[in-house]
Amino acid sequence: MSSQGLADFLRRRREGLRPEDVPAEGALPPSRRARRTPGLRREEVAALAQVSVSYYERLERARAPRPSPQVLSALAKALRLTEAERDHLARLAGQVLPAENDGAPECVPEDARQLLGRLDGIPAYLVNDRQDIVAWNAAAAALITDFSRLTPDERNLTRISMRFRDTLCTGAPGSESDFSRQVAAELRAAGVRHPTDNVLAELINEFATRDPDFASSWRDHAVHPVPGVRKNLRHPTLGELEIDRHILGLPGSGFSLVMYTAEAGSPTSAALKTL
Repeated sequence: MSSQGLADFLRRRREGLRPEDVPAEGALPPSRRARRTPGLRREEVAALAQVSVSYYERLERARAPRPSPQVLSALAKALRLTEAERDHLARLAGQVLPAENDGAPECVPEDARQLLGRLDGIPAYLVNDRQDIVAWNAAAAALITDFSRLTPDERNLTRISMRFRDTLCTGAPGSESDFSRQVAAELRAAGVRHPTDNVLAELINEFATRDPDFASSWRDHAVHPVPGVRKNLRHPTLGELEIDRHILGLPGSGFSLVMYTAEAGSPTSAALKTL
């Protein structure tokens, strides 16, 4: 159980919930105090979750024992958490066992490698929980960089993004921070699954130091992944491209498939077919 992480998560979600967000059937208890901040008070969350105020206060101070599944469910409902946030809450409370073999390399399934090869004309690669690129197809190497020329440490999605920021790719107008938010959500979930992975912890610290958008999303406990990210890419031979980045989790493994596509009939779509 990550008592401090649980406390911080509860506090931030409480502060982000407005009284008007509470449904009518969950009426807040009356109070004579003036509301100084926009978020809910601790006693209001306690009332909505039907737990004692003192117990909830201890939870937010990282001084309470592990909450039961019933209490977690009540807190999730009171704080109006999404499915991703409910899962994250359970993991912080130690209700889901951490992944085994923290830090040990996991073999890439052969069927996943075959899938990469069959995505003809669609740049794609596989990443692990640390966002290390562990396998890729020829189209991805042609679009982004020759991954085989990078060291294993350099072959990390976020490090590559930072390396090529403002030279190879940027966020599309209005979505500049989406990629950082997406990576922060993925690594936040990975950190709970692998609490003893020191390499992952070092990566998170590195990214938070170098990327303000990542640091902000990390502080806010952003755990709901951005489903898709649009990026502008300047390719040395194909020119300006507008691509969409998609992530698909591979069931039964610690890997995710990342693909780059473009709108059908667009110049970028035609350019990708030449890779």
